Amino acid sequence: MFREPFRFSDKMRTFSNEATEAAFLLGGIGTGNLSIGARGEMRDWEIFNRPNKGGKLPYTFFSIRVKDGDSMPDCRVLEAKLNPPFDAWGGMDWDIVAGLPRFRSSVMRAEYPFVSVGLSDPDLKMEVKLEAFTPFIPLNAADSGIPGAIIRYSVKNISEFPADVTVAASMFNAAAFGGADREINNRLQGSVVNELREETSQKGLFFKTCDGIGDRLECGDLSLVTTNPNTTCKVNWLGSGWLDGIHEFWKDFCEDGLLEKELNLDAVGSEFSVKAQKVGSLGIFETIEPNETKTFEFVLTWFFPNRINGWSGEHAGDGIVKNYYSRLFGSSWEAAKYLNVNMKRLESESRKFHDALFGSTYPGYVLDAISSNITVLRSNTCFRTSDGIFYGWEGCMDREGSCCGNCTHVWNYAQTLAFLFPELEQTMRRVEFGVETDDEGRMAYRTQQTFGLKKWEMPPAADGQPGTIIRLYRDWKISGNSVFLKELWPKASKALDFALSYWDKDGDCVPDDRQHNTYDTDFYGPNPLTGVMLCAALKAGAEMAEYLNDTVHARSYGGAFKKCAANLDEMLWNGEYYEQKSEDIDRYRYQFGKGCLSDQLLGQLLAHVAGLGCLLPEEHVKKAIHSVFKNNYKADFSLHMNAQRTYALNDEKGLLLCTWPHGGRPSSQFVYSDEVWTGIEYQVAAHLIYEGFVEEGLKIVESVRDRYDGYKRNPWDEIECGHHYARSMASWAVLLALSGFRYDMVEGKIGFDPKISGDDFSTFWSTGSAWGVYRQKKNPGTGKLDTELEVLYGDAGAVKLC
Repeated sequence: MFREPFRFSDKMRTFSNEATEAAFLLGGIGTGNLSIGARGEMRDWEIFNRPNKGGKLPYTFFSIRVKDGDSMPDCRVLEAKLNPPFDAWGGMDWDIVAGLPRFRSSVMRAEYPFVSVGLSDPDLKMEVKLEAFTPFIPLNAADSGIPGAIIRYSVKNISEFPADVTVAASMFNAAAFGGADREINNRLQGSVVNELREETSQKGLFFKTCDGIGDRLECGDLSLVTTNPNTTCKVNWLGSGWLDGIHEFWKDFCEDGLLEKELNLDAVGSEFSVKAQKVGSLGIFETIEPNETKTFEFVLTWFFPNRINGWSGEHAGDGIVKNYYSRLFGSSWEAAKYLNVNMKRLESESRKFHDALFGSTYPGYVLDAISSNITVLRSNTCFRTSDGIFYGWEGCMDREGSCCGNCTHVWNYAQTLAFLFPELEQTMRRVEFGVETDDEGRMAYRTQQTFGLKKWEMPPAADGQPGTIIRLYRDWKISGNSVFLKELWPKASKALDFALSYWDKDGDCVPDDRQHNTYDTDFYGPNPLTGVMLCAALKAGAEMAEYLNDTVHARSYGGAFKKCAANLDEMLWNGEYYEQKSEDIDRYRYQFGKGCLSDQLLGQLLAHVAGLGCLLPEEHVKKAIHSVFKNNYKADFSLHMNAQRTYALNDEKGLLLCTWPHGGRPSSQFVYSDEVWTGIEYQVAAHLIYEGFVEEGLKIVESVRDRYDGYKRNPWDEIECGHHYARSMASWAVLLALSGFRYDMVEGKIGFDPKISGDDFSTFWSTGSAWGVYRQKKNPGTGKLDTELEVLYGDAGAVKLC
């Protein structure tokens, strides 16, 4: 069997086997994941409903045996050589089989959701490439939420002789995993069993617990299957003692490439055993003629349906909740069968998305930023419960989530989910307004009550609560779902009424009281972060109220918006940018005063994304956002003084959260001011592009991706307070800004105003009804632009170009 290889563009960077930080996530939305490293190794097993960075499954690897002509068989692990250091106290770990032969080098290429690793060795007359993916289809959350991955090895015979080739997958039975730990074999709970299953659609190994899953958090099952008829299987490795299992497997594999059942040794000897490990192997064998290529395809799936009822520790209730994927499948075997039966469609639609996105006429580093942060949705930052609700931590620590609760002020920045899976984004609005907003309009900025826990008790977020109003407007316009808007409007209007009365104490429609915000502190007095957010929320509220014929609110919000905008500009504009006003900036700790805050126009950026237009005087907005770039962008951090967390250093480039170009730095400035956060870099970059400063915006994006180069940091894991930080999904706004994408699905209209390559331009686009490609090209005959809107998925009749 031969499958067409993935078609990668020539814009994207590659990673050698020395790119030790590069780890590409495989797995569905809300399912957990594992990663493929640049050597071709499987790493970071995080399929157990919690993060597990560095986690490994012992004796879990792929291997190849090649026999051609009269030569001796060549047997290797399908990975490039291991990288230093090699200084483990007892030598390299047994269970990663470090001493078995490997390939000399590798080259990784990845364009979401596909990854490939080419393996090279001059001594082996075969060209070998790993290709892997998990289906990813915007607007189809179910098929993008399958707990598994497709793993293929294409092998081309470049020798002069036919070759007998076996590719074997060996896997550890982790069906009773008791918790996140690098040494997974020390955390097994109860007994497990490996089972050989054969059906018409697939055959392979089913790894399960002896007692079933039930309601136990630690229990689940895994499957390793293939549809290839040329299979060989060792259901159980030898488990008699010491390291007999790996020795017997490797000897058996190398002899003829055909795996025998477990041997029973009668010889008397030591009974020492390395835990009660269960390992099985599934092989595919083929004869490959000279210059012929064949594909060895495996499907790996998992099923760990039970998770704690909540977030973690004190933020969790009694009992369990189920993962959404348990509604789709009853076991990993069923998930694998679904993948195999629907493989052609799932792969075709995933490739359509890939080709549409990576065919866009943007620089490679922009496509890198836009696509790589999609992985947040597939990381343990996000999960989905059986009732369909989508949840997100802020990020992930190595062993548990970081900062719980769909945090409104962090998720303000994220745009990826809203445009690719609006139905999931809408569940967040339903919880924020329907569950976490009380009858007074006070919204908890962290979600807990859906798990039967008490409401989050901290003050409401002065940036997060108005932000949910803007996001409600955005989600309504993306989807065109006015029923959704009507459902949430009563609580949304209460939330906006509350914002006006709670944070504005003098009636000028500018927040001036204690304002808790995304910097984990409270700002006092008028400031642009919370002020412009409220301004945008008021304009969104006025437009939604008008549509719903709520004339009272339409009139009050419209008047408040004008008053807010005028007063903000008068109070905070200093001639260059918007600053915080305070008679005594040192009266309260953690303020910014005369500082140039990178987030000063976040509300304006969100207004641009949502289609609300300009809120403040356009010339002031343009000058302010350019001042952010001029003052806060650094081309070298070698002499930068930062006693906080460090995300950019040495000769790296990045955007600081705040600077004081004219002095006046408070004696105790806000805590994170000297740091660099990618989510804020992306929102500033997108806003610069919206205002016409394309070069400056692109420079920021390029700087972020230069830091995440696979050698210093993982390109698919942008870090803030945790791995796969939600704020990084602000990168999708860069696509929106560069394409000038306009949308109003209430009227069924979309439009474009490209900021680059206008004479020959192509971009991916998506709404709640469809997605596809927009193209425009200058006609050499007429000099006019010819345009084309191609719908690749969804309802073609739901959108029209205007």
